[in-house]
Amino acid sequence: MDLIADHISHGFGALDVLDDVSFTVGAGEVVAIVGPSGCGKSTLLSILGGLLRASAGSAEWRGAPPPGSFNPLTFVFQDFALLPWCTVEENVEFPLLHTGLAIPERRAIVDDALRRTSLSDFRGTYPKQLSGGMRQRVGIARALAVRPAILLMDEPLSALDSQTRELLMEDFVSLLADGSMGAVYVTHNLEEAVRLADRIVVLSRRPGRIREVVAIPLTRDERGDINARGKLLSLQSGLWSLIREEAIDAEREVQHA
Repeated sequence: MDLIADHISHGFGALDVLDDVSFTVGAGEVVAIVGPSGCGKSTLLSILGGLLRASAGSAEWRGAPPPGSFNPLTFVFQDFALLPWCTVEENVEFPLLHTGLAIPERRAIVDDALRRTSLSDFRGTYPKQLSGGMRQRVGIARALAVRPAILLMDEPLSALDSQTRELLMEDFVSLLADGSMGAVYVTHNLEEAVRLADRIVVLSRRPGRIREVVAIPLTRDERGDINARGKLLSLQSGLWSLIREEAIDAEREVQHA
């Protein structure tokens, strides 16, 4: 299943946020979206996921979702968005409650999602008892439970410390390895973008327009090799050079608002 952004523009009142953004996320592909603060990255993700209707243009998918998919497009949020009164297992099961699946089928899906995110031993734990990294794993497990074609991830690691972020990046690499699931990954962190994405869409300062699309010439397995660090740093530096001046201007705008 492909996800298509077709000439998307959007504004909030007199404020133009996005202008004529078009790209396609192919089946199993990971596309990162980067750009200066306020360039419309999260707004674009909301439009792609159907949470927001574009002022102009559209988001649509082409082709069939994976067999057994209950929700072709599924969000993983920065703030985890867990139900605090539910256990880990109940949070992961929640989106399956209205699918019509029998209880044994739901349990099998939840068990698989917990196993894939190393949460099987924490199924009876409540969110408040978990670290930030573990809470984000619960959010990822809940997304996996609906068997999406494409994950829509909005700064999923930004609230975490550097060590936890590194571990979860490794988890993402593993979960995306077989190509059965793609992702749109919004991030301010250029290191995350070059580690995880197949292509990186660079947006300009508001209103966000596509400034450049950067292809990563290494597989995700190759990027884990110590010998690839120099090339990854070079890619990261190139991305920063594309957005640096506009990022400085955006920061000044916030400071003087």
